Amino acid sequence: MFEKIEHIGIAVRNLDQAESLYETLLGTASYKRETVASEHVITSFFGTGPNKIELLAATDEMSAIYKFIEKKGEGIHHIAFAVEDIYSEMQRLKNEGFTLLNEEPKRGADNKLVCFVHPKSANGVLIELCQEIIEVSEE
Repeated sequence: MFEKIEHIGIAVRNLDQAESLYETLLGTASYKRETVASEHVITSFFGTGPNKIELLAATDEMSAIYKFIEKKGEGIHHIAFAVEDIYSEMQRLKNEGFTLLNEEPKRGADNKLVCFVHPKSANGVLIELCQEIIEVSEE
C-alpha cells in the first residue's frame, strides 16, 4: 500500500536557475544534489513540510527528462509514493493490470529503490514507487 506522497518530480532545463527559483518560492535551500548516471539526470531535493520536491535536469539527450521537456516543456514530471515493500507493491499493481516500466526495482536518487508505472495505465500520470534502502552495517 502507498504510505504517502514521497515527492513530486519537476523537469527543468537549467538546474541552477530552477534551484534559485524554488529556494525563493519555498523559502529554503536545496538539501541535496545528486547525479543518477543510469537515468542521465541531476536531481535537487527540497524539503517542504513532510513532503519533498525533486527538480530533475537532463545531463544529455539520452535522458527521459530531456525527451519529456522537448515534447511537453518544463513542469511536473511524476508523483512518487513511498511504499514499505516495493516488490509486493509491484506485484499487486501488475495483478491489477497496471503496466510497469521496469520489471525489477532499480536504485534511484535519495537512497531509494524505485519503479515506475507507465502513464498510459494511470490516466496520463507517471507514478514512481519509492522504498527507502536500509543499509545493514557489518560489525
